[in-house]
Amino acid sequence: MEITITKGAVADSLHIQRSDGTLVSTTFPHKGPIPHDAVHFFVESELGMQDGFWGLVATGSHPEEVGPMAKAAGHPSAARPGLPQAGIVSAIQAERIVECFEADLWGPGCDPQTFRETVSAGCEQSLVPAIPIDDEAIERVRRRLKEFRQHWMGLPLGHSCRLEWADG
Repeated sequence: MEITITKGAVADSLHIQRSDGTLVSTTFPHKGPIPHDAVHFFVESELGMQDGFWGLVATGSHPEEVGPMAKAAGHPSAARPGLPQAGIVSAIQAERIVECFEADLWGPGCDPQTFRETVSAGCEQSLVPAIPIDDEAIERVRRRLKEFRQHWMGLPLGHSCRLEWADG
């Protein structure tokens, strides 16, 4: 699946061509130094999370449907306590891990053990198990995010980055 993220002044756009040829597009507001969905890409691809956000999009979900789908599948919150359905667990785990890597991008980062403890706390709060992440995996994701950030920050408005999601 080919993912194209185009840098905008107020919002960025996302254009996806799935392996089956279907096309999907959406826009999303700026959040942090790089697009949130790009963080998902690097986290999920490096950690082999085929059922996270990008896996759901690859198998037919529209990016805008993933959040409501998680809510409908029982994603817990203060207003909705309870265990999430099995089909959405990986997407919730990915979201918790992405949040931790985004915090890294916004600040000085932390040591790998503290990173894992933060991921575990987020997963526990969401009633899903934390996945094991070794030091090397954390460093690989951090390195890829740093490289992408440097590229993204230098990209003029209206220009795009292409990412290739390996289905399955």
